[in-house]
Amino acid sequence: MPDVDTTPSINLDAIDAEEAATDAAERLREALRYHNYRYYVLDAPVVSDAEYDRLFRQLQELETEFPEIETPDSPTHQVGSVVRDELGTVTHPAPMLSLKAVYEEEEVYNFDETCREELGRDTVTYTAEPKFDGLAVELTYEDGRLVQGATRGDGETGEEITANVKTIKGVPLRLREEERPVPDRLVVRGEAYMRKDEFNAFNRRREEAGKKVFANPRNAAAGSLRQLDSTITARRPLRIFFYEIAPVDGRPFATHAAVLKALPEWGLRVCEDHIRRCDGIEEALAHYKDVVDVRDDLPYEIDGLVVKVNDFAGHETLGVRDRDPRWAAAYKFPPRRATTSIEDLFVQVGRTGRITPVAVLAPVEVAGVEVTRASLHNQNEIDRKDIRIGDTALIERAGDVIPQVVKVIEDERDGTEAPYHIPDTCPVCGAEVVLSDDKKQAFCTGGMACEAQLRERLTHYASRTATDIEGLGDKRAEQLIDAGLIQDIADLYDIEKGDLLALERYADKSAQNLLDEIEASLKQDLDRFLYALGIPLVGSATARLLAQHFATLDALMTADEEPLTEIDDIGPEVAQSIATFFADEDNRVVIDEIRAAGLMLANPYAEDEAPLEGLTFVFTGRLDEWTRSEVQRFVEQHGANATSSVSGNTDYVVAGPGAGSKRDAAEELGVPVLDEDTFHKLLRERGLGE
Repeated sequence: MPDVDTTPSINLDAIDAEEAATDAAERLREALRYHNYRYYVLDAPVVSDAEYDRLFRQLQELETEFPEIETPDSPTHQVGSVVRDELGTVTHPAPMLSLKAVYEEEEVYNFDETCREELGRDTVTYTAEPKFDGLAVELTYEDGRLVQGATRGDGETGEEITANVKTIKGVPLRLREEERPVPDRLVVRGEAYMRKDEFNAFNRRREEAGKKVFANPRNAAAGSLRQLDSTITARRPLRIFFYEIAPVDGRPFATHAAVLKALPEWGLRVCEDHIRRCDGIEEALAHYKDVVDVRDDLPYEIDGLVVKVNDFAGHETLGVRDRDPRWAAAYKFPPRRATTSIEDLFVQVGRTGRITPVAVLAPVEVAGVEVTRASLHNQNEIDRKDIRIGDTALIERAGDVIPQVVKVIEDERDGTEAPYHIPDTCPVCGAEVVLSDDKKQAFCTGGMACEAQLRERLTHYASRTATDIEGLGDKRAEQLIDAGLIQDIADLYDIEKGDLLALERYADKSAQNLLDEIEASLKQDLDRFLYALGIPLVGSATARLLAQHFATLDALMTADEEPLTEIDDIGPEVAQSIATFFADEDNRVVIDEIRAAGLMLANPYAEDEAPLEGLTFVFTGRLDEWTRSEVQRFVEQHGANATSSVSGNTDYVVAGPGAGSKRDAAEELGVPVLDEDTFHKLLRERGLGE
């Protein structure tokens, strides 16, 4: 038995002092944490649900009567909290890398050959574990207490979801230390998911309530964790598996297998039943076949097996490609398929005008999910597979998610099937559709005059990572367009309060708030404005590159493709897209109108605004006045580089409380280590700050 009173009996009437209440509450918390561990990590509960609920209610009553005794890591915090305005962003302390997907056994052998050759070994030891079909999350614990949760996002930056992950019962708010000490700072990664049976029951309840059902457990998990009101998340049947420790302050273990052993000792559940340590790739392939056989019987969705080099020394030697590690591969399962008929074909128009054909299918179930539509990608795909309206076709869920037409079954044809060609004019605005010579790309030429493009462009322009116009989401953007107030992006700046008050759901305060946000959006950094314009193939990272190489918007707008292709990481296709965008007269008119409305652009990357140029910083530990993402963006805006690892090229390591191996590495290499006050002094010396 544990050294915990697992069923404490608390007499609330006998509690007449804060000290007694504090003691009683802590005994209840210890008991509830232990029962959560037994239930969510070990799958071996020792009390009934009714007994657990009794203890939980007693703790709630105590904390309600004595608010001063409540603690941030109390189990009662796993029922959700009040609505927040929006999800913030978190810069990951180390990138959350994607995994290279392989689909054939030969590719797995090639992966093994690369590992053996570069590591100089005859046999490599791997760990093989399921690839869960949920939402990747990152949790940060300091002194054993949960302080932050984030989604994977783009791998560098994710959404801040701390309040939501706290509601998942399998997420300990305080780690266990009975079997193994917990590092001062621990960053763990895991996959939030829904069990199949709980997902189906959840969807049935939504359907009965007249609400839209989710397409699959992955979408349901992702949507649940992105709620602004965590009390909604708390009502969703979310669970979690953990699978790794992020390499941010040194590695406390030598192997991945040791990590997987330590995680449950801290109260962090791993998928122990289907993890194997494999001596050589043949054992990993044998485990893959075993998992394929039991896949449909598992209570949760998986879509492959992840094979990782076991020792972290091997990880360091093999390194990382652009977005994925060379020491791991995701061997995906064969896609699930079904046969149905193609009832119709139509096209969708995206933000950049791209035309995408879509097949309307007779409803068919594929791996437990009803499929009614499938992507056809382009006209070349339609012609190559000879897809016709009325065909019987083989459908698969690629990666078990996106339905696609594999092939048509020609023997089923009766002569009534009709060929399909992408229309010559846009079905939304009537503008000409341009089809590339290879028929792989089709675009509506209507630009911002096309309502389908305008709606997508407007919400993109107003998004948080672009001009950040709070309150202008999909529904309000559509409302403004439907009311005839917006024909292009620049029309945003002509809207008056009376225009908004004439619309539904606008009162004086909400109308003024939106107008204030629109006005504030005219003051922008050049890179954010470039990203906001929605230039095809230009994401936020490319926009930042452009701002670093062109001091002004005019300099960029007059550049041809040649100087663009001279920029590292900008290839011919992206350069052509940028030059074409700014050569378009309609786009230039919109930009001129936004300028006339009062656009003020600053370029924090311009040379005359780069007092930190040439310096490389590494930030570690906790800072009082900055988040990690804020301070990294600040120094980058003023010419410096911000990296995640210490090397001989590092100029300064800025270390706050909780700094670990990065401080040690700096001292070994003779790199100056600054505390936060000294960092501010450095900034002042270079003309930044007061």
